[in-house]
Amino acid sequence: MSFPQFELNGQVALVTGAARGLGRAISLALAHAGADVALGFRDITVHGDLVREIEKMGRRALPLQMDVTRVVEIMRGVDDTAAKFRRLDILVNNAGGGVSNLAQDVGEAEFDETVALNLKSTFFASQAAGAVMRQQKGGRIVNLGSQAGFVALPTESVYCMTKAAISHLTKCLAVEWGKYNITVNAVAPTFISTPGTEEALADPAFRADVIERIAGLHRIGEPMDVAGAVVFLASSAASLITGHTILIDGGWTAR
Repeated sequence: MSFPQFELNGQVALVTGAARGLGRAISLALAHAGADVALGFRDITVHGDLVREIEKMGRRALPLQMDVTRVVEIMRGVDDTAAKFRRLDILVNNAGGGVSNLAQDVGEAEFDETVALNLKSTFFASQAAGAVMRQQKGGRIVNLGSQAGFVALPTESVYCMTKAAISHLTKCLAVEWGKYNITVNAVAPTFISTPGTEEALADPAFRADVIERIAGLHRIGEPMDVAGAVVFLASSAASLITGHTILIDGGWTAR
């Protein structure tokens, strides 16, 4: 009998937006599971002690200049990862973000920036990594969606739109690339305690409303709550799961 395996020993992962928050937690969790990790940074000069933390686990780390709004940097990052490690088994499209604004006030530049950061980057990073994975006859892609792709959040129309699109893109790539033994999945977190949400969650009224809406567990998520699902989807234990988005929302969308 063969039992599920959750280890990633001998595998190589690339995480975009690795500097902080979810990206940092996911990078550390992948290394803890046994993977060597290429780390995409918007500014390679600002990556703190992440490389050292991964190396302390006995894994290799490769810092990369990878502003995902620049397709040339995405392509170079994937190429450098494959050249350094001779393979690429796991891509985590973590980089993303957006600015809150009423739909009636969104300008073209703001719209384009959000689409480029969240959706365009996910497509082209997947395209580049997919080329490597097809050659080696297998791989795992995990996209970062959001509960915002499933529920409407006031002042977040463009962000919600891009995250909904990521869930559907995940299905499209899963169907196209399944024949190459590449799985493509996504995780969709609720509000997680990160530097990116710190200001919003510091408002007591907003924080209380979020905790109430997280209807099942009534707590703000931590980055490792998301990282665990990413490690699972990257592992052989999830080998028959593809085209799926896992909601990590504490019950928000179950209400």
